[in-house]
Order: sequence, then structure tokens, then C-alpha cells
Amino acid sequence: LQLFDHYFDTLAGTSMPITGLVDQFEKKGNNNATSYSSQEETFTAKEWSAYSAKQKDDVLMNYRLAYRKTGYVNWCEALGTVLANDEIQNGVSERGGHPIEKRAMMQWSFRTTAFAERLLKDLDDVDWSDALKAMQANWIGKSQGAQMFFPLVDSNQSIEIFTTRPDTIFGATYIVLAPEHDLVAQITTDAQKEAVAAYLEYTNSRSERERISEVKEVTGAFTGAYATNPISSEKLPVWIGEYVLKDYGTGAIMAVPSDDERDFNFAKKYDLTITQVVDQSEYPNSGKGDKVGKMINSDFLNGLSVKNAIKEAITKMV
Repeated sequence: LQLFDHYFDTLAGTSMPITGLVDQFEKKGNNNATSYSSQEETFTAKEWSAYSAKQKDDVLMNYRLAYRKTGYVNWCEALGTVLANDEIQNGVSERGGHPIEKRAMMQWSFRTTAFAERLLKDLDDVDWSDALKAMQANWIGKSQGAQMFFPLVDSNQSIEIFTTRPDTIFGATYIVLAPEHDLVAQITTDAQKEAVAAYLEYTNSRSERERISEVKEVTGAFTGAYATNPISSEKLPVWIGEYVLKDYGTGAIMAVPSDDERDFNFAKKYDLTITQVVDQSEYPNSGKGDKVGKMINSDFLNGLSVKNAIKEAITKMV
């Protein structure tokens, strides 16, 4: 209950009662709120006062440290229960061999990322092995990068992505949404509905572990929609693919096949464009995704090292 009634104040660096945030909304709205949240829309004090009780509750849920959101679970109808990933083998339950489907379910979550910096720092004081600390750091999930919006063609909506490699923006040649992404049903064209429906039926039978364990064998379906690269203005086809998970990041990625193994395999399989944007010739032992080399085919980033290009790209996008 304490977590539910608190939010994280980024200025104070600690949790504070949600009542204080409500007071701020009543006086100033949320435009200058110093809080960690998933709230996207801004509102004024006048707009807040006009909200219904349910609308206010929905907004506050985006700020609370303990909050409810829809997540996807492995549901087994025959067993009448939710199964963990390690209880599923080849798309069926380990016990009884029953079919599994992905099902939306309201769940409680904790806004762990609000405390990411503190959690990571405190790992230094814990007597654990480096391997265990690395595993814990990955679970905490603090990432530095850029939030970007790709406007959908012939639509007033955009696809939000978060990338740790904004320097590769000119190498983005398509977008991939998680099959469960909210936009899939809205943007799929009539011509692609049958193919998308068949693909969704396939992914519903797959556990997250199965979906992310495949590296060389990738699958997907084209939605028929296109989004515009916010920097280059190029139109990018929007696909769905099981290697993108709804609950990881924004549930959408900008695919850069020249710099990511899965994106590369996906592009090769579906004959999508591959644009080289990082020259790694001076680093013969480097691989896709390694942050070394100089930028090419990247407009204002050309000639910069990857490290400097990341900083420059973030500056350009802010």
C-alpha cells in the first residue's frame, strides 16, 4: 500500500506521497512535474480538474511506484493456469503436452527503473560474484539512449521506440513491432490481415524464452503500414516479429540490419534494405553491434567515431 501511495521525485531523488503530486496537478498540471513516470500526455491544472475520477486514477497509475498494467502471460486452458517460460517445451505445456496461448492479463508491477541508479550503485557494496552482479544489472535494466517517434504514414499516430544506438538512425530500414503491440490491429491493412492473423496465431503458442532464444531463425509478417524516419524522412515498412517483446522497452524497435545480428537475418530473409552506417575496417575482430568504427552514409554524423556519434545524435534529437 505504501508503494501504491508513493511516486518517485527525480529532484528529491526519493519516493514521495502521491498526494503531493496531486496537489501539484491541481495547481500547475504536469508539465514541470519532477517525477518518474510513463505518462506521455501533458495537461494543465484546468484540464486536470475537468478529468473524471477514473481519468485521474488512470493518470496517477502512470506515476505510482506500484501500479497495474496489462501484461501477456502463457495461458494453458487445459490446466487452467498460467505457466512460467521454463514450464513450456516446443509451444506446449511440459506437463501433459497441452497447447499454450498468449493471453492479456492485468498484473501488478513495480517501477524498478525509477531506482535504477541507486540499485546499480549499491551492487558495489554487495559481496556477490561479478557474473551475478552482471545478471542483476541486466535485470535492473537501466539504459542510456534516445526516445524517438516514427510518425505513421497517413495517420496521426506515431510509433515510439527507445534506442541505445541513436547513431545508427540512418541505417534504420524498417520497424518491427511486438506481435502484441496495441498498434498492430489498427495499422494492419486489409491486404495483410490474413497473413498477420496467421502469424499472431503462431506467436501466441510461443513462450518468451522460445521467442528470444532464436537468433539465426527469425520470423515475421508485414503489416502493410509505413512509418517515417524522423531524421532522414525515409518511409520504413512496419513489420511484426516475435523477437520483439511487448513488455521490453516500448515493444517496438527501429531495425538496423547492418549493425544487429537478428535485424540482419530478418532483412536477409524478407529481402529488406541493408544500409551500412558504421565502417569497422580498422577493427577487423569487431562484430555487429560493437560500438567501434566511424560513421558512414549518415549525413551529419559522417566521419565521427561511434562514441561521439551517439552523443551528437542525442543532441540533435533533443
